[in-house]
Amino acid sequence: MNQMTPHLSNAASAASATSAGARIAVICASWHTDIVDRAKQSLLGEFDRSPTPPGRVDQYEVPGAFEIPLLAQTLARSGRYDAIVACALVVDGGIYRHEFVGAAVIDGLMRVQLDTGVPVMSAVLTPRDFHEHEEHRRFFSEHFVKKGVEVAQACLMTIAGLRRANLALAA
Repeated sequence: MNQMTPHLSNAASAASATSAGARIAVICASWHTDIVDRAKQSLLGEFDRSPTPPGRVDQYEVPGAFEIPLLAQTLARSGRYDAIVACALVVDGGIYRHEFVGAAVIDGLMRVQLDTGVPVMSAVLTPRDFHEHEEHRRFFSEHFVKKGVEVAQACLMTIAGLRRANLALAA
């Protein structure tokens, strides 16, 4: 996702057209809500600029990142969603190594995606260094805006690509 521009590229614009009518679930962890909400708001804004009709994006909240894969699995198995997007900020809380939580979440999301065939996009970020001071809070708040746009674009392009692949395979 890091390779995308902040605005819809030609590929993303084409993907938007072929992902029209998609139903998407967005799951956000409630830890560091002020920062994570920046990703959620920017991805919702990106979906609003796409042909995805209003009311086709459902929002869910979980206590922390560790709870995201189970809800993602439940939603994916429901057959209701074309894609799921996860947003969280996993930081070193001083009690345990946050790398383990981040790895468990990302591995869980990949497992959900492969087991169900429903794309699961991740804006679950695990910075090496995060400190509760204004400079880091500002940096990550701004960074999450960019990641929200990127994950929304990746979601739309993935849905469109899968739809094209399914049509090709059915022919």
